[in-house]
Amino acid sequence: MFVMLKFPYGKGFLELDVPKANLASVVESRFGKATEDAEGEIVRALNNPIGSGRVEDLVKGEDRVALIVSDITRPAPNQLMVPPLIEALRKAGVKRENLEILVANGLHRSPSRREMEELLGKRVLEEVPVVNHNARDHGQLVRVGRTSFGTRVALNRRVVEADSVIITGLIEPHFFAGYSGGRKSILPGIAGAKSIFQNHSFRMIGHPKARYGILRGNPIHEDSVEAARFVKLKFMVNVVLNRERQVMGAFAGDFLGAHEAGIKFLEGLVKVPTPHRADIVVTTNGGYPLDRNLYQAVKGMATGELIVKEGGVIIVMAECIDGVEHMDFQRLMEGAKTPKEVLDTIRDKEPLGDQWEAQVLVRVLQRAEVIVVSKGVKDTVIEDMLMTPASTPEEALNLALRKTGKNAKVVAVPEGPFIIPYIGSHANEFD
Repeated sequence: MFVMLKFPYGKGFLELDVPKANLASVVESRFGKATEDAEGEIVRALNNPIGSGRVEDLVKGEDRVALIVSDITRPAPNQLMVPPLIEALRKAGVKRENLEILVANGLHRSPSRREMEELLGKRVLEEVPVVNHNARDHGQLVRVGRTSFGTRVALNRRVVEADSVIITGLIEPHFFAGYSGGRKSILPGIAGAKSIFQNHSFRMIGHPKARYGILRGNPIHEDSVEAARFVKLKFMVNVVLNRERQVMGAFAGDFLGAHEAGIKFLEGLVKVPTPHRADIVVTTNGGYPLDRNLYQAVKGMATGELIVKEGGVIIVMAECIDGVEHMDFQRLMEGAKTPKEVLDTIRDKEPLGDQWEAQVLVRVLQRAEVIVVSKGVKDTVIEDMLMTPASTPEEALNLALRKTGKNAKVVAVPEGPFIIPYIGSHANEFD
């Protein structure tokens, strides 16, 4: 007998029949229904801020305002969040020529015009100037200081010179920052490449608390908080989405207080126990847009790492319509024969482009074999990057069972990096 499971893949799903005798559990979030009125929920949050006044009370009419939005790899509903913020700024008297939107690309590529329309909508693009942050464009950057972690912080000049900075985003689990959203709009969002390299250094990524669901004691999170204080960050609005990418809740106000409130709301939904470690974890990168490329798909692999047995197998289904996307990441992995060789290269030669993604991947590979189901990346590339390709979920499962044995226990995590599975009876957001 088999159990048919569906896994998000691109904008659709892949199906897999798992033998009932092998399936130990299906780990899913506790998400309920979305709010009936997503726009109304965001307006409610704007009118009832946490730890701060309303936008209209914080921003002066003559202020130059920088409004920061997430990049194209995040399913943040910018088309819902941005218009009411623009309306609030207009009520405050902010003139059109004093308002700019910045796309917090970090070290990701800038979106095309078509992707910008998908990101923000035509109306916003017509009404407000939109600037793509480029972390490697020194002309965009200005140095602002140094954190207690030693990170020399350079940020986008437009943000630094703004009288008021507003950030938007999405709160979800993050594989080394604990949770996304909040302070990440600043570092790495609109930071310079060198600052991002320091925040994502071998030492920082290697810290035992730089993991999913941990904030307290997580140096990457705390470093980003310090960096955010270098700008006049007046207001934040972040949302929490369900598995259908619909708004469940919105949190606005102080960038720390509102972010923490959003995390407390989210963690009770996404931290899910499973009683035993799995011989085989079958997971995804959450579907589009997070599974646009193999670079991002490391997040799904890191999810599997949380609950797989040492020597087990992690199967990740990720469409990767953009391929690997990050060539530095690909070159780092392709140039090595073993995971340890990659770690040695990073430690000895940093800073290297995309070293953090490679560092997490090889940490996973030192624990388990990774099988990738993707139509966007060639089999030879996956093999050169020390992973195993499979053309279908069925082929991947058969390969995994061949390695782990016919009695192997399978745990399915369809949502991938959007939830935090854990072993045991307790998981606390702070430790």
